[in-house]
Amino acid sequence: MNEKQFDKVKNGKGFIAALDQSGGSTPKALAAYGVKEDSYSNEDEMFKMVHDMRTRIITSPSFDADHILGAILFEQTMDREIEGMYTADYLADQKGIVPFLKIDKGLADEENGVQLMKPITDLDDTLKRANERHIFGTKMRSVIKEPNEKGIKAVVDQQFEVGKQILAAGLIPIIEPEVDINSADKKACESLLKSEILKHLDQLQDHENVMLKLTIPTEANLYKELIDHPRVVRVVALSGGYSTDIANEKLKENDGLIASFSRALSQDLNANQTDEEFNRELGKAVQSIYEASI
Repeated sequence: MNEKQFDKVKNGKGFIAALDQSGGSTPKALAAYGVKEDSYSNEDEMFKMVHDMRTRIITSPSFDADHILGAILFEQTMDREIEGMYTADYLADQKGIVPFLKIDKGLADEENGVQLMKPITDLDDTLKRANERHIFGTKMRSVIKEPNEKGIKAVVDQQFEVGKQILAAGLIPIIEPEVDINSADKKACESLLKSEILKHLDQLQDHENVMLKLTIPTEANLYKELIDHPRVVRVVALSGGYSTDIANEKLKENDGLIASFSRALSQDLNANQTDEEFNRELGKAVQSIYEASI
């Protein structure tokens, strides 16, 4: 455990940037960036282009440690380099930004109103490589669509079960049971979710600390009890499909909740922008998300 990074994540001012679009969401992320599907002919070319996009973001002067506490990486990004350094080392050493890794393999089919994570069959190997690449923590996502007690319990049980393995490997897990912003019963889902999370937090040992990544709640400050829990390093919010402006406004209503936005961070960036235009648009997004987070 890197104590300096732990202190930055727990006590620093700023937000966590999510740069972890995976295979399934990469074409959509590239399209939003102005790179059409006919620009690449296979997966290797696609992943190179998305790494080029992430490299442009990370190396931008607008992407700085004064505003950004950490960045969540896709597994391939962890294994690629920026300016001759592995991405996590570049983030930590050149930028002063704490590196995290997305470890889930996507979502299972919906059952009981939720989507569990698919089995992470190579988890031990991934965690070993994450330590070798100087990753600080990990992130894994499930989705809740209905206020089904059995389904929500299954989501949280699975998240904390995997979280224990991550803790045993010396890494900090970001537990992400996302509530779909389009759920007809979003508020009821969030109430059940909070109760289940608290049960698991109360069972953790003093040396077991986790982070939570949650949808911005319908009821402002619903998650304050989670934010203040002694076993929680930080609670961060996903944008969940909200635009930057809406996500920021909702975030401001919640004391102590900080952003971990993906689409809301990059929505105004384009491959055809000059570096000056790109850095200006990224800077505007970074500043607005930072202000909402503090």
